Amino acid sequence: MLLPAVVLVEDLLLGATAVLLAAPLAVLGVECLAALLPQRRSAIAESDERPAVAVLVPAHNEELALAETLRSIQPQLRDGDRLIVIADNCTDATAAVARSLGAGVIERQDANKRGKGFAMDFGLSHVAQDPPPVVIFTDADCLLAPRAIDELARQVKVTGRPAQALYLMDPPPGGSLRDAVSACAFLLKNQVRPAGLARLGLHCPLFGTGMAFPYPVLRQVPLADGNIVEDLQLGLNLIRAGAAPAFCPTARVTGRLPVENAAAMTQRRRWEHGHVRTIFTQVPRMLAEALRRRNVIALATAMDLCVPPLSLLAFGVMLGLIVLGGTAALGAWTAPFVLLASVVGITLVTLLGVYLKFGRTMLRPGALLGIPSYVLWKAPMYVAMLVRPQRQWVQTPRTGAAPSMSSAATANASVDPLEAIGVTAGRSD
Repeated sequence: MLLPAVVLVEDLLLGATAVLLAAPLAVLGVECLAALLPQRRSAIAESDERPAVAVLVPAHNEELALAETLRSIQPQLRDGDRLIVIADNCTDATAAVARSLGAGVIERQDANKRGKGFAMDFGLSHVAQDPPPVVIFTDADCLLAPRAIDELARQVKVTGRPAQALYLMDPPPGGSLRDAVSACAFLLKNQVRPAGLARLGLHCPLFGTGMAFPYPVLRQVPLADGNIVEDLQLGLNLIRAGAAPAFCPTARVTGRLPVENAAAMTQRRRWEHGHVRTIFTQVPRMLAEALRRRNVIALATAMDLCVPPLSLLAFGVMLGLIVLGGTAALGAWTAPFVLLASVVGITLVTLLGVYLKFGRTMLRPGALLGIPSYVLWKAPMYVAMLVRPQRQWVQTPRTGAAPSMSSAATANASVDPLEAIGVTAGRSD
């Protein structure tokens, strides 16, 4: 009797491994497949009146990049709009740079409360004296393409929901093959998957910049915390409040990947450690809420959130195929290996379609060979995730100014960015 019990436990473990790896991979594949379908036309007309906005720019020691960011915003402002820089725990000339360019400035000093969430809450409390219809947050090292503010504000007015701009990232000048692969991963995270979710009529995750909110909705959710992935947490809070963010691909925001390896690793460690921690802490809550309220958006959010950073997912899948394939070869249950291998195959075909539609201008076919080295480059980060996870907000080191204005300006808002990809998208991969 003992042997059958051991075999049963072994089969259950193998089956659970296959399901745990195949499920997020299948979610990724469905989102990518939906992105390949023709996109729905926007119901927002050019004639729709644009409400007044307050553009809030949280900035911590951003004197190098801030000027170009403000110059990308100012031409888009109209009468009644406000541009306010939140100089948060700054020890450089951030506030002086903002004032010299005519932006409003508020300063916050609190060494015990560090992180963008606290700065956002401080800025929102400031504009509460004269609340605007729409509040837009953008990072101090990003550029807003022409008409981005108009597109975001109009969508918020028409839908009554928060809106997330298409957030792209330029690789650094003279970037390496690894930078190109990283950019391709960001493209998948910040453009392809949100486009797929939008095609399915679902929400869009928040990316931390290029975010627009109806003021009354934003007042319903907490902002002041030091969460290292404050954008991800804010999106979840909005969904719980019944105000799921929507994708706004016609509004474009551009950043730049860090030049130095140490800075790049710092940035990714903060994003990915925070993402994985959020999976374990928030997915069970979202699933319980989805079942209790029969809420499709909450269920879709939990499923989307279950997809870990792509390199980590690739690690897990490769290891799973080796283990399940090896045990099957030794006579164990073969169904788990067949299941995982089938989902891998289907997803790879879908990703090939995504590459052909979105990524060819960014990554040459031969450069795909650089993907394994990129995954291995991030291996120490995943080891650190187990032994020394990052829990506090740390700013990515700055080594230069924001990306050239030409990269953001090349994409006029009238052009569908889903059809014309020249730069890369970013966050969390």
